[in-house]
Parts: sequence; C-alpha cells; structure tokens
Amino acid sequence: MLSARASQHVFLGVSALLFAASAAATIVWSAAMSGMGAMSMPGGWTMSMAWMRMPGQTWPGAALSFLGMWAVMMVAMMLPSLVPMLWRYRQAVGRPDQARLGRLTVLAGVGYFFVWTAFGMLAFPLGVALATLEMQQPALARAVPIAMGVVFLSAGALQFTAWRAHHLACCRNTPARGALLPDDAGTAWRHGVRLGLHCCYCCFGPMMILLVGGVMDLRVMAAVTAAITVERLAPAAEHATRVIGVGIVGAGLFLIARAAGLG
Repeated sequence: MLSARASQHVFLGVSALLFAASAAATIVWSAAMSGMGAMSMPGGWTMSMAWMRMPGQTWPGAALSFLGMWAVMMVAMMLPSLVPMLWRYRQAVGRPDQARLGRLTVLAGVGYFFVWTAFGMLAFPLGVALATLEMQQPALARAVPIAMGVVFLSAGALQFTAWRAHHLACCRNTPARGALLPDDAGTAWRHGVRLGLHCCYCCFGPMMILLVGGVMDLRVMAAVTAAITVERLAPAAEHATRVIGVGIVGAGLFLIARAAGLG
C-alpha cells in the first residue's frame, strides 16, 4: 500500500513538473514571437510569424523550430487532460515493479505525443503554403477574417456530432474500468498512439481554432486548453461539450459580423 501511494505521488509530481516546464517554455516562446511583431495584412488582421522564416533561417530550420515548439506547446496544453488517462493505464497494467511501470507509462506518453507531433508536421507546410498565398493574393487576404469565422462555426458544429462524441468517449474511458493490459513495451506504445489518435480526432475543431486564431497567442492557447480539459474531466461531458459548442458558434458569428462591418 505504501509503495502504491508513493508511486502515485511520484507520478503526479513528475507530471506537475513537466507541465510547469512546458508551460514556462511556451510562455517564453510566445513572448519572443510577439516581440518580433506581426505582418499587417489586407482586411485588418495580422499574420503570425510562426509561418515565416527568421532572417538567415532555412526552411528546414524553420520547420524544425516550429515542430520543437509545437511539441512543447502540446505537452503544456494536453498534459492536464492526459494525466487521468495515463493513470487509468497504470491501473490496468498487471502488477509490474514500480520502475518498470514508470518506464511503460513514459512510453505510453511518448506514443501519445508522437501523434500530436505528427499533427504539427502536417500543419506547418499547410500553414506556410496558405500564408504564402495570402501574401501574394490581396483578395484572398481580405477574405481571411470571414474565413476565420467560418472555421469557428465549423468547429462549433463539430462539437455536436456523434463522430466526435465517440472519440471523446474513447479518450475518457480507455482502458475500460477493470480492464487488464499486458505489461510490455509494444502494448504501452500502441495504447499511447491509440489515445493520441482519439484525442486528435475529437480535438480537431479546437486545433483549427488554435491554428487560425493565433498559434502563438497565449489567450487562445489557454482557452483551447481549458475547453479540452473540461471535456475530458467534467462529470457531465455531453453537457460541457454542448456548452462549449454554443460558445464557439457564438464566437464564429461574432467574427463574421465584425468582418462584414455589422459589429
């Protein structure tokens, strides 16, 4: 009993330290990017420097820089909701010694964040391509504020779909209570990857909001993190999902009205 309790304290302590370190790094990065300013675009909006190369930087270097910061940011944003998932995994893994259980937990977590890193690898070239088009086509740039509102509306509508509800339930309830998992590395890795995929699917809408609303904006990061965490941890997940969906739709309507000169 004492060993299990000590293991829980170590798990929670390490998780807290990892969250604090990743959050601090994200804040420093965001402040550094904000200090560089942003590019004013036709339509009255500004483009994030995250999609641009720094002076003297190559595109591979820019991609690696973005990917590194994206991975750190995902740890800060997803860890609050991931900790309960990893704790359920630890409870479902037989009875290995505590050192082995720790290694398996780390491997499951790495598998989870591997999926989110892959998401960032896809997001960066798409973001760069879109930013390039917007700089070359003023008409396209002027349409961005309305397009942003449409993205919000789409993300809000996605909150009410059965497809998303299924993946959210998988995030909240995998592994099932009472389930037993083998205590091997392959199972740990696959479990983490599976959780990461479910999480990516049900977080697709909030991630689109993050990418279009300000990938280096701490306010947007905090709002998305809060929404994701509430959905994972709130006792009434369906109610929380609907409330968040209504809020996102309302934000989308406001953005469209403002872009159209009605707000």
